[in-house]
Amino acid sequence: MLKRFTPKSLYGRTILIVVLPIFMMQTIVTWVFFNRHWEEVTSSLAKGTASDFGFLTGEWQRRTTDEERATLIETAGRVLEIEMRFVPGGEIPSEDQRSIFNALNRTLDRELDWSLDRPYWYNTTGFDDEVETRVQLDDGYLVYRVERSRVVARNGHFFVLWLIGATVLLGYIALVFLRNQVRSITRLAEAAEAFGRGHDQVAFKPTGAREVRQAGHAFLAMRARIKRFLEQRTEMLAGVSHDLKTPLTRLRLNLALQRELEGAEEMTADIAEMERLLEDYLTFAREDAAGTPEPTDIGDLIKEIEQDTGRLGHRIATKVEDDLWALAQRGNLKRAIANLIDNALKFGTQVHLGAEKDRDWVRISVEDDGPGIPADQREDAVRAFTRLDSARSATAGSGLGLAIVLDVARAHGGSLKLDTSSLGGLKATIAVPTADGHAPYLQADTAPLDPRT
Repeated sequence: MLKRFTPKSLYGRTILIVVLPIFMMQTIVTWVFFNRHWEEVTSSLAKGTASDFGFLTGEWQRRTTDEERATLIETAGRVLEIEMRFVPGGEIPSEDQRSIFNALNRTLDRELDWSLDRPYWYNTTGFDDEVETRVQLDDGYLVYRVERSRVVARNGHFFVLWLIGATVLLGYIALVFLRNQVRSITRLAEAAEAFGRGHDQVAFKPTGAREVRQAGHAFLAMRARIKRFLEQRTEMLAGVSHDLKTPLTRLRLNLALQRELEGAEEMTADIAEMERLLEDYLTFAREDAAGTPEPTDIGDLIKEIEQDTGRLGHRIATKVEDDLWALAQRGNLKRAIANLIDNALKFGTQVHLGAEKDRDWVRISVEDDGPGIPADQREDAVRAFTRLDSARSATAGSGLGLAIVLDVARAHGGSLKLDTSSLGGLKATIAVPTADGHAPYLQADTAPLDPRT
């Protein structure tokens, strides 16, 4: 239940960890202050004032002459600082002006009830800086007015305001430091996301706390190892390709000079197939060393692919949304789409190429009317050097076509999905980020394939 209301970001959770205990502590401190210190001080002040009221009321009843009562009123004002007067024949208000939700009312009511044996009425809110109390007598009522500070502790609200102000100030300082610490982690996450998308040129310098810097240095070391491994793999395959092309060229030349030799044409075709396989291996190795993605006009790219396919004597149907832009490495994305179209033309007679925007993603799909790939074999189909035992693998190949497409999609932080086409064959969909969406890398469907989809 609480998980629904828990912040999802690290910064939000850190704020919750810091703010919630501070809020609870301040609430407890305020409650203790008002229930212990403030009410005790207010009770002591109210008790003294109520005792003075009780004393003056008793003295008023004992003194019967106007002169004695005038002296009492003068003494009350001079010595006790209580404004006192008598209203002959008057009666105190019958309506109750006291609120039990006012802490002063509760305290004063308790002390007056203890000190006076006469009906009384008081008003703690009708005057800015004074509290008025009326005591009913047989021939009228007495009115007492005292300064509010004589009845209630005046520093309570200042203490609360100071407490809130100090909490806000310290909380703000804490949030500033927290933001700086979380920013270091965010930069590390952005650098990892960029590297996952193939942005090798992103500058990243570990900052922040020691543990965050350690994680940053570990990421830099890992990135360097991965780049070094990819470079070594590319160089090795390039070297192998170069070394093998030389003897293959000699074989091709010898066969050209000996055309009358039995089986020369078949051997020449085999040599061409070997050269094509070597080129596929080298292309597969180079995909991880791609350049930086840039905003790419998908409509223009697909039109270019359609023209290239037309020059080879093939026709494909295209459907692209207007003004569709993706954040992509144009050359690699074009090669991936071309691979899908080559496969579709190889196994089918109808090919449809489409592109549409889906929230933060551009989805490019290639459909054909060929034999397709069974759902339980689609995960194997995208693995490197894997060829399926079906009608779709009846022709020769390196087993790298879909693997190269998957590598390109992943290098963009996207995905490759194989499904059943509306034409009855295979539907392959590449998802890459939009140029304006910049979808998070970790949200991409980067799993190779799910046979259930």
